Amino acid sequence: MALALFVAASTTQTAMSERSADPRSRLADCPSSPNCVSSLASDAARRVAPLRYVGALEDARRRLEAVLTQLPRTRFVESSPTYWHLECRSLVFRFVDDLEFAFDPDATEIHVRSASRVGHSDLGVNRRRVEWIRERFERHAASVAP
Repeated sequence: MALALFVAASTTQTAMSERSADPRSRLADCPSSPNCVSSLASDAARRVAPLRYVGALEDARRRLEAVLTQLPRTRFVESSPTYWHLECRSLVFRFVDDLEFAFDPDATEIHVRSASRVGHSDLGVNRRRVEWIRERFERHAASVAP
């Protein structure tokens, strides 16, 4: 409930500068270490597909929010109409990973980046996280299709 209120309150406050900026510019490229994946990665080994949707962006946001509330040890840090930033903590050592989404309504895509803050290898955690989100996002779309 608190997550939904945070997202709803944040997405209603649209800054003029954000409306004119390319939302994809919010996502940094992945570093040379193998602990990051992104739909905008310049290196093919770190690239994942963006989340694609059909219909209204607001519906896609609600679907994505429903998926993200299922992620344990995850909290919103920033939420705007074009960008979401979340922190995901590992279970044992409490390492923090950054999970980011940039909404591109013109392309009907949601770009994603998941990256570890420390260390060199993440043993595939970030890629598995993004694919877990994708699977549930697509499954949720299929369950609400007419």
